[in-house]
Amino acid sequence: MGRPDAPAPPQGLRGTGVSARLFVITGPSGVGKGTLIARLLERCEGLALSTSATTRPPRPNERNGVEYHFLSDEEFDRMAAAGELIEHATYAGRRYGTPRAEVEPRLERGTSVVLEIEVQGARQIRRTVPDAVQVFVAPPSPETLRERLVGRATDSPAEIERRLRVAEEELGARSEFAHVVVNDDLERATDELVELVRRSLSGGAQAATRRREGG
Repeated sequence: MGRPDAPAPPQGLRGTGVSARLFVITGPSGVGKGTLIARLLERCEGLALSTSATTRPPRPNERNGVEYHFLSDEEFDRMAAAGELIEHATYAGRRYGTPRAEVEPRLERGTSVVLEIEVQGARQIRRTVPDAVQVFVAPPSPETLRERLVGRATDSPAEIERRLRVAEEELGARSEFAHVVVNDDLERATDELVELVRRSLSGGAQAATRRREGG
C-alpha cells in the first residue's frame, strides 16, 4: 500500500484490545490474498473487511467505496497529513492506505477487522498496533506467482513486471512474520488461515473474560 515521499507518521488505534482483534493479511500481489480473505469471511462470523484507499484508477467493474476508495493524489495527501490513514505506502507507483474511519469505529464496537495490505503497510501497523495478528501469504514459488499475475489478465505487461519486481523484494520479508500461510492449495490454505484466526479470537475472548473478572 502507498506512502507519500514524506509521510506523516501513522498513529496508533483506538479500540484495539483483547476483545476485538486487528488481523493484517499481507504478501505479494497475485498470491491470492483476496480469495483467501473472502473465504475467511464466509467461514468466520463477526469479522469486517476494511476497504483501502488508493490513487490508482479503478479497473473495469470496480466500484468506489466497495473494492477501494479511489482518491486523487491531493485528497490522499490531505488524509495522510491529517492522520486519517493508519498506514500508507507506495506500491508499483501507486499509493495505498487504510482509512482510520474503516477500522476504529468497528474495533470500538467490539468487531474484529481484517486488513488486506502490502508489506510496507504491515510494517507500519507492526509499530503502531503491536498486538495486531499479522499473516504473510506466500506463493509456492516465484514462478507460480508470475503465472497467477499473467493469468488473471487485469494488468498490462508493464504493470505485471512492476508488480513482479516489488514481489521479489516482498518475498524477502517472509521471515519478519510469525504466521506464514503458503497458498499452494486453496482449500488447505483457507483451513490454515481460518484456524489461525479462530484461535486468535478465542484467545482474545478468554483474556477479555479474565480482565472483566479481575483475574
